[in-house]
Amino acid sequence: MNWVYLILAGVFEIGWPLGLKLSQTMPSKTGGIVMAIVSMAISGILLWLAQKSIPIGTAYAIWTGIGAVGTLIVGIIFFGDSASIWKLLSASLIVIGIIGLKFAH
Repeated sequence: MNWVYLILAGVFEIGWPLGLKLSQTMPSKTGGIVMAIVSMAISGILLWLAQKSIPIGTAYAIWTGIGAVGTLIVGIIFFGDSASIWKLLSASLIVIGIIGLKFAH
């Protein structure tokens, strides 16, 4: 179950930069800021739960990796960020690292 918590923590990690971006693009900043704060809190609680059996270094690296790659994908799909071959290749290396850390655990 702790791995499920960790994956969900990573998904909610995507929510706070998304909320901050939305607060810059929407007429009202409040919704985006609230989304960012709630996402941070949920992500942090889930990371805390995951660390009960997953080593801190492994959990943190996977948590930030999911957040980083997920946010990159959200930026490309919804905000028109560039999707250069180097960005995608680099993100692929992060995903390979995440998988490697899971199997090394």
